[in-house]
Amino acid sequence: MFVPLRWIRESPRHLLVCERSHVQHARSRHVAHVREHAFNCGVSFLIPDCGIVPQALKNAVADIGEYYLVKNLFLHELVTQEFINTFVKKGSCYALTYNTRIDQDNTAALLPTGKLILSVDKDTYEELGLQGHPSLYSGKKPMRYIITIDLMDAAFSPENKKYNRISWALKEKKPLEFDFLLAWQPTGSEESSLMSYFSKKEIQAHQPKVTFSTFRNVLCPILESDKLHGEPDAACSAQELFEWLGAIFTHVGLENTSSSFLSTCVCPQPSTLIEQVLMCTITGFIPSERIIHLLEQICCYFEEPKLAHWISLTVHGFADSPVSWRENEHGFLKGGENLYNFIIFRNLCYWLQMAVGAYDNCP
Repeated sequence: MFVPLRWIRESPRHLLVCERSHVQHARSRHVAHVREHAFNCGVSFLIPDCGIVPQALKNAVADIGEYYLVKNLFLHELVTQEFINTFVKKGSCYALTYNTRIDQDNTAALLPTGKLILSVDKDTYEELGLQGHPSLYSGKKPMRYIITIDLMDAAFSPENKKYNRISWALKEKKPLEFDFLLAWQPTGSEESSLMSYFSKKEIQAHQPKVTFSTFRNVLCPILESDKLHGEPDAACSAQELFEWLGAIFTHVGLENTSSSFLSTCVCPQPSTLIEQVLMCTITGFIPSERIIHLLEQICCYFEEPKLAHWISLTVHGFADSPVSWRENEHGFLKGGENLYNFIIFRNLCYWLQMAVGAYDNCP
């Protein structure tokens, strides 16, 4: 089949950003990168030369906590002073519309910083009459708009005209109703709960799903912490490792046998045969604070001598979230991917890989 060169040039780009640092370096931003990626649906860690889950990591996984699905929740209920004072100002509150498609539906997300992000179609935007800007990915004739409301703004109070206009627009002019995923990490003693606050709504509590797997006799890439780009016959690069991890997590065979029609992937070279590899996968609505705690426990894993030279921690964001990192607008296009991966080495150096699709900004 003939493919015009123009089509090849215009094919969607995917971006992989890699950086290297040390967890104890004064200017390391590894915690900030985790905190700024708010909406996470999957977390996986992989430990070579390990067959039993370390107790500290098992506790960290169990401590992730529950999240909630609230059905038929009006958006204006998230901008009331009661909700803001009870949850937004007393911890990190996360909210994301559930079963909405970022390229077709109206969607909303509440960041732990208190920013409420709306991604709405043109008709909804005009009906609301709130200030926003065209989506970066809507083309020359904008068909989608982004509205940002700062719930932590000191002026965002019932005495303020802007507050009253936003409340009126969301409650009376154009009531928007969604199913929401919600999670809350209080900063002090927990006096309230999302379950009790939304007790009159249809609310369900969910625990993240956790699975542990052990792989036997696995070819693993050889890595050197100071060789991010690899070295021929000495160490694999960060990009080669990233592709290998993708094959491992999706259970794609790396044998490249003649009878395999699924994949021609092979382990990058140089590699070594590992007797057993432990993998843990967590799926749900996972707050950044819990991932930071898990990352800290992975770093503590190397305080005592271990066979493993490194551990990977991979985090996937929701494909249909209005944002990826910070307040960067996120779109779907082909797959909606936005994820990051840490490789923590025995000496506590780390590689950080951040990947996004065509409809996203550089992390």
